[in-house]
Amino acid sequence: MTLNLWRQPLGPVAAEMLSTVWDRNELTVLILAEAAISELPPGISRLSRLRTLDLGHNLLTEVPAELGRLTGLRDFLYLHDNQLTALPDSLGRLTQLRYLNVGENRLTELPSSIGKMAELVELRAQHNRLTALPEPIGALGQLRELWLRGNRLTTLPASFRLLSELRELELRENALAELPAVLARLPRLRRIDLRSNEIAELPDWLADPTALPALEKLDLRWNDVEVPDRVGEALAERGCVVLR
Repeated sequence: MTLNLWRQPLGPVAAEMLSTVWDRNELTVLILAEAAISELPPGISRLSRLRTLDLGHNLLTEVPAELGRLTGLRDFLYLHDNQLTALPDSLGRLTQLRYLNVGENRLTELPSSIGKMAELVELRAQHNRLTALPEPIGALGQLRELWLRGNRLTTLPASFRLLSELRELELRENALAELPAVLARLPRLRRIDLRSNEIAELPDWLADPTALPALEKLDLRWNDVEVPDRVGEALAERGCVVLR
């Protein structure tokens, strides 16, 4: 059953107005987007059958650790466009969740426990203040899309080499000075967006036909980048389009 309170003017009285919602254990989808909510009561943890929770476009500065008790969440969790500065470690208990959006917040890091969210297929953390990614992110063996635009990343963790299902990687508007070598052996990575970084030259390992064998598009626009002839020819032979 779905309860849709999208754009309802809940505001600062949300805790009182929603007190009866937390007892509706039949709910599988709860939409509280654009409701001017600034606080999320711990009582939400009672919605044990919830599969989708949308808290996007609100005023949340934190989410309670009790959110991790919603272990039935498996479809979508939207926390984007809030004012979050941190995420609770308890999110790692959402081991069935497939889609997580924490973009457009003020996060300086992702919790290490994110590596326990083994069923994640898509993770969106764009437009935050991330300077690094946690090493356990490499445990996300089902991850296919990772969106990291508009952060402050200068490198990627060594565990990235384990993301064997990754297809789409968006690193636009970060501070990368080179194409990270940890990407070289990713067998299914098709598209890499590196627009507006600080990349000056493509590495020689890209000329190896076993490196990034599925790569179809490498977007390097708005970098002052040099593509060595050997690398450019090798990518062209593989049918990879390089934009710069």
